[in-house]
Amino acid sequence: MEKKWKFSFVFLLPILAVLSFWNYNNRVYDWDMPGYIGSMYISQYPNNPQKVKELTYDSIQQEAPTEQYNDLIGINPKDVARQYFEKDTKAFSEQLPYFQIKVGYNIAIFFLYKIGFTAPMSVLFLSLISYFFSGIFLFFIFKIIFPNSVLLGFIATVGILLLPPMTYMARVSTPDMFILQFLLIFIIGLFNHWRKWIMFLILFAITFIRPDYITFTLTYLVTSLLFSFYEKRKIDFTIILQTSILLLLHIFILKFYHYPGWKNLFYDSFICRRPIISEEAADFGVRDYLQILFRKIIYFKKVSLIAFSALGLIFYLSKDKRTRFYSVFIFANIYIKFVFFPHSSGLRFFFGFILLLLIMLFYAISQRYNRVELDKIS
Repeated sequence: MEKKWKFSFVFLLPILAVLSFWNYNNRVYDWDMPGYIGSMYISQYPNNPQKVKELTYDSIQQEAPTEQYNDLIGINPKDVARQYFEKDTKAFSEQLPYFQIKVGYNIAIFFLYKIGFTAPMSVLFLSLISYFFSGIFLFFIFKIIFPNSVLLGFIATVGILLLPPMTYMARVSTPDMFILQFLLIFIIGLFNHWRKWIMFLILFAITFIRPDYITFTLTYLVTSLLFSFYEKRKIDFTIILQTSILLLLHIFILKFYHYPGWKNLFYDSFICRRPIISEEAADFGVRDYLQILFRKIIYFKKVSLIAFSALGLIFYLSKDKRTRFYSVFIFANIYIKFVFFPHSSGLRFFFGFILLLLIMLFYAISQRYNRVELDKIS
């Protein structure tokens, strides 16, 4: 059986290469790109924001198709805020903290830039290479879940890689594909019962790459604390220490880059994108927030159907308490993310958690199947 998995893996690699090249040919120079390129240049020219803005847009204009560049700078379709970012240095500079806090992601971009990639390609290639490695990690996850079914593992891997959210994330300049690799490593560690401090290093990396994932990393630690107490009837102070370290890391990153805060992000994302942040306060109340939340959740029904169905099936198929505990943790994170950032039309914001929940469903199916086989043998 091990030889079959090795042969299957060798066969998978060229498929991954072809899919990655296909995504490269359909790459998108989207409006997040200036923020990440600007974050890279500002680290090199911290006292020259005008030069940073010029380098950012000049580098993109040299590579992007005209239609995509016009969309990026807000000409077609018309977007006043994007037009400001391209023309006004102050407007552009004040947006950068939203992007600078993705520290690990920006370091990876900077590394690719330093080894010879252009600035735009550094951002895009990071998504492409992350897609390639995510395929490899998915393959090994299904090897863990279905050790006796090579074909099923292979088909599941390729099938997930072809899903529209996966291919979309591989083509755009966002950290979603990059962080997915670490979520998949996390689930491998969860299945293999890796030691607490190894899991903590993965959580640390996730938080360092995307500080907004602090809700995910902390809820995992809380779930682990509760499960440990449920089994052993005592508090695990190691988990409390790890929680404190991640909280300090999160606070330090936000303070270091002068992050405007959640209220400003929510205002700019769902109420009005301010061309110049300092000239208009992010003024909205609880009622405004709830109205937006309830309006957005209506368009979240497909995700809700998938999430509730998957969780229900997991509880039906698996009686294992650990599987149930951690499935609830992943399920909860879909809605925690939605409460803080209810971008119901942007599936990429939630896809990592949805995929983890589906992987847990496959795991529950495997548990049920293996138990049936054991019953037959006995």
